[in-house]
Amino acid sequence: MAEMRFARHGSDGPHISSPHIQELTMADVAFVVTTVAIFALVAFVAKGVAKL
Repeated sequence: MAEMRFARHGSDGPHISSPHIQELTMADVAFVVTTVAIFALVAFVAKGVAKL
């Protein structure tokens, strides 16, 4: 049933508005940057503790 519903939208599939895609992309970028920053902070603290 679901395949038939999507097939009605045409060959390029259901349309998703560009601002929505951009919002999801910015959320993904923010998540990755935050995750990298947290890992860098943890590594920095671990390096400082190892010197004690």
